[in-house]
Amino acid sequence: MKELCDLKVNINGEHTFYLNQRIMCKYSGRLKKLVKQEKRKAQPRNQGVQISGFPGGEEGFELVSRFCYNNGKIPIVPSTISLLHCCAIYLEMTEEVSPCNLLTQTEYLMDGLCYWSWSDILASLKSCEQCFGLAESSGLVDRLISALFTKISANTEIPLLQLPENAATPLPSSSSCSSSPDTVGFRCSSSKTPESLKPCSNREWWFDDLTILAPPAIERMMRLLGCYGSDNKNLLLTRFLLHYLRASMQRWFFDYRTEYAGLADTAVHGVVLMGRTAFSCRGLFWVLRVVSNLGLSRECRYKLEKLMGLVLDQATLDDLLVSGGTEGAVYDVNLVLRLVRVFVSSEEYGDALSQRMRKVGRLIDKYLAEISPDQGLKVQKFLGLAESLPDGARECYDGVYRALDIYLESHPTLSTEERTSLCRCLNYEKLTLEACKDLAKNRRIPPGVAVQALASQQAKLQINAHTSPRDRPDPSETPRLTYHSRAESTSLEEDLDEKQELRLNLYKMQNRVMELEKVCREMKGQMSKMAKSKSFNHRSCYHSSSSRGMPRLC
Repeated sequence: MKELCDLKVNINGEHTFYLNQRIMCKYSGRLKKLVKQEKRKAQPRNQGVQISGFPGGEEGFELVSRFCYNNGKIPIVPSTISLLHCCAIYLEMTEEVSPCNLLTQTEYLMDGLCYWSWSDILASLKSCEQCFGLAESSGLVDRLISALFTKISANTEIPLLQLPENAATPLPSSSSCSSSPDTVGFRCSSSKTPESLKPCSNREWWFDDLTILAPPAIERMMRLLGCYGSDNKNLLLTRFLLHYLRASMQRWFFDYRTEYAGLADTAVHGVVLMGRTAFSCRGLFWVLRVVSNLGLSRECRYKLEKLMGLVLDQATLDDLLVSGGTEGAVYDVNLVLRLVRVFVSSEEYGDALSQRMRKVGRLIDKYLAEISPDQGLKVQKFLGLAESLPDGARECYDGVYRALDIYLESHPTLSTEERTSLCRCLNYEKLTLEACKDLAKNRRIPPGVAVQALASQQAKLQINAHTSPRDRPDPSETPRLTYHSRAESTSLEEDLDEKQELRLNLYKMQNRVMELEKVCREMKGQMSKMAKSKSFNHRSCYHSSSSRGMPRLC
């Protein structure tokens, strides 16, 4: 047995093989050199040969051993040809060492690559993951990627994908060199919904197939096509990358997310270049959800958010509810703040554009009401978002008040100072009468704030109640105008009634404040009396015990 297994080989420090030296060195030039080097060293025998960085590890060396022990023959299939090819390069299994060696056999099969089926090429490219560095440096990865896109180009009416002239391996020009799938054609039109960014049947048929590949293979593919990083100007490849990243995120969750950073940046560069012509506002939010947890660079995030902020008036409440807030918050409020700042800074105040601003105002009010119950939402975040829009963005502040009321109800431990500071986001003059009445009765609102709100409403009604003589209707006007005058008179009477009611509410609120102040003074007086009484009793006990000649505690 010792004569048959006289070669000890350790692979990558993980597994040891005991083999026949003559059989293995017959096909491997590198093993032959390593054995000679070990014999020259002044070391005890049977230390063996140490091989590190072997492609495919134990699996790869076992395949090579079978090839050598089977007189240079082994079944070569698409799932193993890439690994065998890299092992043959590493071990120098060339024609100089032995005729019809392993490297010659794999290269011969690779020469007919354009006749392989789509699934065979894909399986071979997938197997390169075990030895990607060597497969890439030897040009094997480029040849397989070129073969893949030959299949894609052969099954589309318009050749949208073309390799640059300096590609490592040019694409075969013969369309007969492909066994095509049953689907043909691509869709390159702009997408308006996230659903249309997904692959459609009979069009982007190859999207799903390529999701099995690792990020290095996809990155090499984009580089080979000249569309990696900021060079990405291809809408179809951008759509594919987004589909690939979404599928990878669902499959692997957050594992290896740093490997996807370059692809995420490449996808965002394509999205920013196409802009609003290819992606709707909802589509942009969908893109952000896909790439946000994949190591997206700060520069690309800024560009994407700027594009989103410019069309914020087209967003919906569901779009804004992006998870991933900081400091324990459920939603990413900082993102919405940044988008609002972009929108406000780009908006020019005019008749048409002011409508967009008011639309964003209504959207932010809904968003505030939705996130208010979040226990992780800080006071400053709520206040910052409520005050992020100019006053003209809201015709009415009832929405802000409703959100504020929900926040106060959900955070009962807030101090009076915090509740008072939160109320500064309200414009009392733009509250409706119903909202103002509710605010006056609301126990969660500090009394001083309620008084200010009622006073503002009273001042507004007084202004509305006073009309100048020139504004009064002329008796000689038409019956239609007289009818309107009577209606205005009725409205004026109603305003006067509301004015009286507001005065009554203001009077009640002032009395409530006075009662609270009175109670506070009484409590302070009682506490002062109790403190004096306690001090007197302590002195009495001390003197009494002293007179008896012994200290005593009361």
